Amino acid sequence: MTDDYLSRVGTLIRDARRHKKLTQSELAEALQTSQSAVARIEQGKQNLSLETLARISEALDTEVVAVASSTPLNLRIKGGRKLSGEIDVRTSKNAAVACLCAALLNKGKTTLRNLARIEEVNRITEVLASIGVKTRWLPDSSDLEITPPAVLDLDAMDETAARRTRTILMFLGPLLHQFGEFQLPNAGGCDLGSRTVEPHLFALRAFGLDVVASHGYYHAKVDSSVRPSKPIILTERGDTVTENALFAAALYDGETVIHNASPNYMVQDLCFMLEKFGVRIDGVGTTTLRVHGVQEINKDVEYHPSEDPIEAMTLVAAAVVTESEITIRRVPIEFMEIELTLLEGMGMKYDIEGDEYVSANGKTRLIDITTKPGPLKAPKDKIHPMPFPGLNIDNLPFFAVIAAYAQGTTTLHDWVYENRAIYLTELNALGARVQLMDPHRVMIQGPTKWRAAEVMSPPALRPAVVILLGMLAAPGVSVLRNIYVIDRGYEELDTRLNKLGADIQTFRDI
Repeated sequence: MTDDYLSRVGTLIRDARRHKKLTQSELAEALQTSQSAVARIEQGKQNLSLETLARISEALDTEVVAVASSTPLNLRIKGGRKLSGEIDVRTSKNAAVACLCAALLNKGKTTLRNLARIEEVNRITEVLASIGVKTRWLPDSSDLEITPPAVLDLDAMDETAARRTRTILMFLGPLLHQFGEFQLPNAGGCDLGSRTVEPHLFALRAFGLDVVASHGYYHAKVDSSVRPSKPIILTERGDTVTENALFAAALYDGETVIHNASPNYMVQDLCFMLEKFGVRIDGVGTTTLRVHGVQEINKDVEYHPSEDPIEAMTLVAAAVVTESEITIRRVPIEFMEIELTLLEGMGMKYDIEGDEYVSANGKTRLIDITTKPGPLKAPKDKIHPMPFPGLNIDNLPFFAVIAAYAQGTTTLHDWVYENRAIYLTELNALGARVQLMDPHRVMIQGPTKWRAAEVMSPPALRPAVVILLGMLAAPGVSVLRNIYVIDRGYEELDTRLNKLGADIQTFRDI
C-alpha cells in the first residue's frame, strides 16, 4: 500500500472505532495486538494485509475499505462547553500547496518538513504520483520527501484528483519550462463563484505561455523564445497568481521584476524556499519582487513551511464564541496583527506569553497568546478584507461567528467572492441572525442565543469551519454533515479541539 492510501485507511479505521465508542486499547484487545500498533495503524504508519483489514472490519462491524468511497464523514458536536489548555498552530495549508508545486522545479530531492497532512495535500500528491513523481512520508513524521522522474508523464495524470483542487492551475508556471505543449484538467476546489484564471495567464504570457480553455481542459503552448522584456504587472494582487509568476521566473536565467505582487504569508514561504533552491529574490514581503532566476535547479533541499495564520484565527474564534481561556502557541503575528487589533477594538482581551521567536524556516515571527473570555461589542465600521497587510481574505468568515456572539450589529463585506457570504447565513440554523444584503455583504445582529441544529456542510472551507465553531457554542447536540471540505484545510481539527475540552465525534451513516 502507498503511504497516502495507508493514511486514508488509517483515518477511516479511527473514525469507525470512534463511532463504535471504542478506545484504541479496546480495539487492540479485540485484534489481539497492542495499543501502540493500533495507534500506528490509525496514523497510516503500519502496513496492512487483507487478513488484518478483514479482522479490523469484523471488530468494528463495518467494511472498512468499502465505506471509504461510499459514505461521507460527519461530525456530532456536543456544544456549550468551555475550552481550556494549550494548542499549537500547525503549518500552513496554502504554504504547503505552494511548496509542493515548487518541488516540480527541482530535479533533485525536495523534503518538506512538518507538512500539513490534509486532504488538499493528499490530492496534490496523488496528482504528482500519477505523473511519475515519487512522494514518501518519512517514518514517524509529517515530513514529505519528493523525488521527480527524469521526465514527467502528463498523459498519465490522475484527472479525478486534479479536478478536485484549484491547485492544478499552479502547475502552469513549473510546467512551461519542461514542455512545448501540454494540457491540464480544469480546476476545482471550493465553490466560491466564478474566479477567472485570466490574471494567471496574463502574467505567464511574458514567458511565452498561451492557454486556451475548452472541453474541460487548459490547452497550453509555450514559445520558448519569449522572455520578459519589461516588468510584469499583475492585474490582480492574488496569492496564487504571484506564485505562478514566481515559478516561471525561478527558471528564467535573468532578472524578472514583478509589480503588484502579493506579499502574503504563503508567497513569502515560497520565496524563502526558492532562495534555498538558489534563486535570489529581492523585495520579499513587498509588492515589488526582483527575481534572479537560474537555468537549472538540481539539488537536495529541505524546507520548513511556516505556521498558518488562518488556523490561528480559527482557534481565536473558537475561544471567543465558547467564552474560553486557551493558550494558542506559534501564532504568526505579522499575519494576525490586523485581526487581533480589530478584536481588541471589539473588547477582546488577551495576554502575550513570553518573547517573540521565529518559525523553523528562520524567518516568520511567532508569539504565544492566551485568550481571556469576556463580552464583545460590534465594531462601529464594517469589516472587510484587503490584500496583505490588511485583514486576510480567508479570515473574514470567522468574524461572522464572532459578530453573532458580540452585542450589536456588524456588517461584513466579502468583496472577493460571489458566493461565500451566502454560506454564512447557515449560522441562522444555530440561532444567529444573519441577513444577506447582497451576494457580497451580510449584516449580523448579536448576541446570539445559540441552539443545536443539523446542518449540511457548505462547499467552501472557511464557512464550513464557521458553522462548526457555532456548533461548539450551541448547547445541545449538533450534527455537521459531509465535512470533506474541512479536511481539505485542517489536520485533525476535531481531535485537537477535543483535547481542549470540546466533544466532537466523527461518524458515517452506515
